[in-house]
Parts: sequence; C-alpha cells; structure tokens
Amino acid sequence: MTTSEAKTLETMTSDAQTSKAPTKAVESLESNALLKPALLALEDGRTFAGHAFGAEGTAFGELVFNTSLQGYQEILTDPSYAGQVVTLTYPEIGNYGTTNDDCESDRIFARGLVVRHLSRNYSNWRASNSLPHFLASQGIIGITGVDTRAIARHIRDKGAMRCALSTETLVDSKLTELAQGSPQMTGADFTSEVTTAKTYHLGDNGYKIAVMDFGIKRNILNGLVKQGFAVTVYPAQTKAAEILAASPDAIFLSNGPGDPAACQNIVVEVKRLIDSGLPIFAICLGHQLLSIAFGAKTYKLKFGHRGGNQPVKDLTTGKVEITAQNHGFAVDATTLPDVLELTHVNLNDNSVEGFRHKHKPIFCVQYHPEASPGPHDASYLFSRFRQLIETKVK
Repeated sequence: MTTSEAKTLETMTSDAQTSKAPTKAVESLESNALLKPALLALEDGRTFAGHAFGAEGTAFGELVFNTSLQGYQEILTDPSYAGQVVTLTYPEIGNYGTTNDDCESDRIFARGLVVRHLSRNYSNWRASNSLPHFLASQGIIGITGVDTRAIARHIRDKGAMRCALSTETLVDSKLTELAQGSPQMTGADFTSEVTTAKTYHLGDNGYKIAVMDFGIKRNILNGLVKQGFAVTVYPAQTKAAEILAASPDAIFLSNGPGDPAACQNIVVEVKRLIDSGLPIFAICLGHQLLSIAFGAKTYKLKFGHRGGNQPVKDLTTGKVEITAQNHGFAVDATTLPDVLELTHVNLNDNSVEGFRHKHKPIFCVQYHPEASPGPHDASYLFSRFRQLIETKVK
C-alpha cells in the first residue's frame, strides 16, 4: 500500500479518539461511571438495572447480542449496527482499551452497549483511551452490571426486539412504554445514514473496482486494496449509469444495516449493474439486495447471526468455514430463481449464506470475509473475486 493510500484509509478512523485531552465533563463522567444508575427496558416489559458508563441520556434501538470474544471497538464502529443496541455475551469488556487503528468507520454506529462487567482499568500498549471515554466522546450510552446471559437467552427465546436504555428514566413501566413507541427495524432503511457523503478513491493501479457503499467497513476496503485493485467508493444512492460511465472492471456491493426490502431504490440500480455483465461480488446487505434484484425474497431472522463463530458449509467444495457474521435478515432459499445456485449454508439453521449466478460472473456471501473481529477462514474470497475478474477480462 502506498503512503497516500494509507493516509486515505486513516481518514475513515474515528476523529473522536485523537490525542487531545478530554473535556472536564467527560473526565468527570468517566471517573464516576459506575456510580450512576441506568436501566435497560425491552418492549415486552423485561427490564435490567445496572450502572452507566460512557454518555448520559436515553437511547433507543433493536436489542441484539454478539458472541465474539473480543473486538468490541470494531463492533461498535461497524455501520451494520446502525439502529441497534448491542449486548456483548463475553463477560469482561474494556480491558484492552481503545485505539484509532481498530475503528471500522469514522464513528460509533451502535446506539448503545450492554456488558456484564466493565473493566475500570485497561492494559494494552496500542491503546490511546478507555472504552468509557470512547463512548462518552461520541455521546453513546453503556450499561454494565447486568446479566448478559439472561439477555441473550431472552432474545433467543422471544426474538430481537426494541429497547430503551436510559440514565434519565429509571421507572420500569415508563421506560418500557418508551421502548414500545420507538421505530421498528423491519422496514427501516439506514443506508443514507451510514454511506459516504461523496465519492472517493483508494489505490492507484490495477483493476478498477466500483464499490457501492451501504455502510462499508474499513477492513473490507483493506481487503480489496490488498488485491491490488484501484477502488472507487460511491454513495449508496449513486445511479448505475454514473458508475458504469467510469468504465469499472467489476462491481462490489458492501455490507450495511437495516431491512433490505426497504431499499427498493437501490435494488433498481443493482439490476442495471447486473445487466452490464460486469463481475459482481457482494456481501451481507449487498448479498441480500442482489438476491432481491434477481427476484428472491428476504425475511427477518428471529435473533440474527452476530459473532465470530458461525459455521458455514461451502456446498461447492464440502469445506466448513468458521465465519464472522452480523445480520438480522436472510435470503429465503425457496425463492431463489433457477439462474442462481446456492453455494453456502449456515450449519446452525440451514439459512442461505451464499449463491452464484449460473451464467454471469456474479457471486456473493452473507457473512464477512474480512472478519474484524473474527476468524479469517473466508479471506480467500477477495482473491476469488480477483480470479473472477481476470477470467472475465481474458
């Protein structure tokens, strides 16, 4: 990677974690974080009392859980968590602090964080600040001292649901009522909130890759740049005609948050990109939008797949990969048209994890080959994309 590429990638990291000293308000909040009560209320009336860290106030979102053992900063800054409050099932959180290098975007997109035990001290030579400071500096509420195992079991039984997290409203019934009045995840399109504001470029040489940014993670872009691609990243609402006018060699459709069925304007443009005949690689939300463009349907999973331990079987090779995932919607296998071949399935629930077109140079997966956090079993997919392009060019 050239120096200019590295600097461009650095601009995607969080501005909130610069070396400047925090304000007195933040310092006071952090030092007294565990003394202030906080309450988490689910829309079905279940509540969890704990103590606040990070910012103060009230936050709303869909309550979900992630089973990763590490990577809380990457999770918080993953745009795919827009509109969600994240519960981390690993019990000890914050013990290695935070650092600019671990941000997956320019800010925190999760609306709140729920942990079993917050480490008051952190030890890591890379760290520049604590997790409470990181949250407070961006106005994000955290709650500690709650039974995250009970939360995960409740969500597994009842399904992901709306919640309210507050340091202001501490009466169970009142906060539950607020949660019940908050927006649903079904029907929500967050792409305009998480996408880039303007087109930008990474890499100077190699095949030209047009990336549609629906909430792309930094390490996905790193994976593309490492393949030697010249990458151009476009806002989510960019028209296909504008993208094709730049004569790219291939198209990449990124991850992102929300309900894919709510992104009909984007689906229209994806259809036009398909008709171009260019190689296409899509992941996560991009995978779902691609399926809809081909006529398939998506549905909401009961509690989603979020973590770094999801087993996926590649039906084309018979191999099983342990994968990193973060999605609450899935493609309905029974609606896949005949022109698409199912290539990957989740071994926990047999849901669709990938497909390819039988005649066009198109393939996609539901999971995250870049990991961050998570295993790197699927990182080969970036080189597979390159091989597909090379075959098409020849």
